[in-house]
Amino acid sequence: MWTGKSLCSAQILLLQLKKSRSCMFPKTQQFWIGILNSCTVRAPCNKVQFQVSKMNDKQSVVDTGMATSTEETKVAAGKSPSQVRDRRQHSLEAKMKHINLSFAACGFLGIYHLGAAAAFYKHGKKLLKEVKAFAGASAGSLAATVLLAVPENIEQSKQFAYGFAEEVRKLDFGAITPGYDFMKTLREGIESILPPNVHEIAENRLYVSVTNTRNGENHLVSNFASREDLIKVLLASSFVPVYAGIKPVEYKGEKWVDGGITNGLPILPFGRTVTISPFSGRLDICPQDKGYVDLYIKYAKQDIMLSLANLVRLNQAFFPPNQEKMESLYQNGFDDAVHFLLKENWFE
Repeated sequence: MWTGKSLCSAQILLLQLKKSRSCMFPKTQQFWIGILNSCTVRAPCNKVQFQVSKMNDKQSVVDTGMATSTEETKVAAGKSPSQVRDRRQHSLEAKMKHINLSFAACGFLGIYHLGAAAAFYKHGKKLLKEVKAFAGASAGSLAATVLLAVPENIEQSKQFAYGFAEEVRKLDFGAITPGYDFMKTLREGIESILPPNVHEIAENRLYVSVTNTRNGENHLVSNFASREDLIKVLLASSFVPVYAGIKPVEYKGEKWVDGGITNGLPILPFGRTVTISPFSGRLDICPQDKGYVDLYIKYAKQDIMLSLANLVRLNQAFFPPNQEKMESLYQNGFDDAVHFLLKENWFE
């Protein structure tokens, strides 16, 4: 009964978007119509979801961290309840000791990620000591790289983001204004922030989500032969076709585009992955919205709440808001991360 009502409400919202003659967010109206038509609509549930990600050209990995494995089930057979509990407790403790941080794709809302990163750096050093891997897509991969390799440059990254957003706001059609080189500005910012040995720090600790244009498959790149290789992968992860340019980023003889298209929130197959996103949804660190209906859409492996606030955020991801709002988003990321650290007893 509940699900039927919610799905009906979602259909009503879709019809309203389609029939609306004057939309508050015309730049994203058609996008969200497409999302509502094609995405999986999910009611809240507790079922285990399996996350499959491409780690390299020949290997796929599956996150079964929240599921009981077949092997564990076999071992548990014939054991007393106390032995089973002890084994599960040991498994949970082992998992908690292996922490990953994953930052979602979000365009100019990456300023939220920088706020969260600043909170981790200032109040979460106990957590960062336990973090084994950092992952991200698009703007999330940039924030992950800064937090891993050069957290002392978070402030510099914030100022670059403010300046980048202001530059785009001044353009008649934003980043898609003819003649504007979005990727050139982004590369200059990345090069000015990252240290010379960033590829050595990131090796096998940073996982960047990218999409292969030849077959449309997602890859998580974690091996970087040089600083330039890492920069190319970060640029590829941020390359939204048409919006950021026409020619995809070339890397190792192939062409790559935005990782957020196929995997906007990488979940690693080992340990616990703490998820961060400026979109409200089923995440560890994110804004807390009350949705239009209590429903979520599945897009690029993210469960995002179907809410008007998220519609606004989507618009802001591509068409950055004013300076005051950017500063507010940064502070929101900081505050939400602090709340998480307090809740998990990692705050210091």
